[in-house]
Amino acid sequence: MATHVVTGAFSYTGKYITRLLLAEGHTVRTLTGHPRPGDPLSKNVETFPLDFSDRDGLTRVLRGADTLFNTYWVRFPKGKTTFERAVENSRTLIGAAAAAARRLVHVSITNANSQSPLPYFRGKGLVEEAIADSGLSYAILRPTVIFGVEDILLNNIAWSVRRFPIMPIPGDGAYELQPIFVEDLAALAVEAVAGEDRAVMDAVGPERYSYRDLVRLIADAVGVRPRLLKLPADVALGMSRRLGMLLRDTMLTRDEVKGLTAGLLVSGEPPRGRTSLREWARGNADLLGRTYASEVARHYR
Repeated sequence: MATHVVTGAFSYTGKYITRLLLAEGHTVRTLTGHPRPGDPLSKNVETFPLDFSDRDGLTRVLRGADTLFNTYWVRFPKGKTTFERAVENSRTLIGAAAAAARRLVHVSITNANSQSPLPYFRGKGLVEEAIADSGLSYAILRPTVIFGVEDILLNNIAWSVRRFPIMPIPGDGAYELQPIFVEDLAALAVEAVAGEDRAVMDAVGPERYSYRDLVRLIADAVGVRPRLLKLPADVALGMSRRLGMLLRDTMLTRDEVKGLTAGLLVSGEPPRGRTSLREWARGNADLLGRTYASEVARHYR
């Protein structure tokens, strides 16, 4: 059995990767900015600070590790947290891994591109380039929307349709996305430990939905029938911003809307996830949207 390091072992994707590694008998360390001593995983995971100002400290934690599983990123800029800073932080972490670990398994996004006009996708692309230049053995997984009990986007769609009779749809809603179940993504990440190859692969589920049909699917699962109101993308984004101000959160970002409408959240590769979102939503309807999931509360406070 080996020692592996996971960024954010108590957060969303990192938690599922950590559970699988522990179940296989591996030793797990985590680099995290959100230590949770009360988390059930904490007694089985060695916890260290994800301090990008201390590259030597990061290297020490990674020393002797087989693989670094990197889930670090930011969904949107806030205060001193910017995409540019996230790229620099990622380069620091990659450099530490190159000095201390054998392999890097990195969670990116479909259609990451360093030349993208969208800062989120551009930043992800720059990080992928840094990994390619690092000299490390690596696997880059490119998911779209990751669904699961702790998901924010789909949960908050369910929260909205439970509470409001009208659901704004940016544009015509015909643009597609291809969500993957978080446990399927975690399994792909753990499988990617083996080997010395340099691999870049899309990690998407077996079903493609238009955004309009995705909202209908979630509404049907929770037993409501809101009116779907097609609006210009900027108008729908403005409405989400106003509601977000009341909730002290960012519900939807411009990059997310533009990425969706540009078709960046689907893949031309065969699906590697197996779990049906439709079946999962039906089986978890009682949990979906019962409470609002705040990105700011989770990661910025």
